[in-house]
Amino acid sequence: MDKKINNIGKISGKIMLFGGVYSNLQALEQLKSIAESENIPPENCICTGDIVGYCAQPEETVQFFKNWNAQSIAGNVEIQLREGAEDCGCDFRKGSRCDGFSQLWYPYAQSKLSKNSLEFMATLPDHITFEYADKKVTVIHGSFENTSEFIFKSTPWERKQPSFKATKSDVIIAGHCGLPFYQFNDDYLWLNPGVIGMPANDGTPNVWYAILDDANETFNFKHHQLDYNHKLTSKLMQNGFLPEEYARTIITGIWDNTEILPAVESGLQGFVINF
Repeated sequence: MDKKINNIGKISGKIMLFGGVYSNLQALEQLKSIAESENIPPENCICTGDIVGYCAQPEETVQFFKNWNAQSIAGNVEIQLREGAEDCGCDFRKGSRCDGFSQLWYPYAQSKLSKNSLEFMATLPDHITFEYADKKVTVIHGSFENTSEFIFKSTPWERKQPSFKATKSDVIIAGHCGLPFYQFNDDYLWLNPGVIGMPANDGTPNVWYAILDDANETFNFKHHQLDYNHKLTSKLMQNGFLPEEYARTIITGIWDNTEILPAVESGLQGFVINF
């Protein structure tokens, strides 16, 4: 299947990177206010996909994102929803806790989304590519070939390399795994800004994003924590339709389980993330 790639050309100035909004309207509202305070225009705000997910306001979140005019690629959730699929497409192990939870939040999201929101999702490209500080950058969700592939920092570089090769990129901006990290290999950079819809299993309710900066015509990046009204997000999730465990994670910053995590990342549960 051909990939839909949106080449947005050469960009300059600060770029805000984030992923996994997961229907968390409060986090998205706070992120937008930060972008405005940093004078980052909407076209320089780029999401790695999964605008919709675990939280309580899928329709409001999609419409807010659309009205902001920020950019996004399609995550596996957008692809599944716009195609009317029966599950979120995360390839969770059948019978696992994540699989069970997805059978609650995914139908809930389906039931709330308007035709207008689904049509918006249909416009999202599979990838975004651009030039920045003399580097070619490509935004993907999981890996270039597999939107649902979980790529972590501990994932061998051999599994990351094909995405660079396929896109002829110097920098890959990726999402999906829910954890912020970066990794250099020679002159190549894999950068996951993190997600804003759920904590990073680090024991704090704050969530993660990143900002690129081309000051002095060099490629710079920095991860940032986002403090937002997580108590309201959690309260709205306690509606009888969504997993209570996810509402609790919003508060505690600890994932209910580490089924999808490699041993290295699983062992870091509850540890503060430092960059």
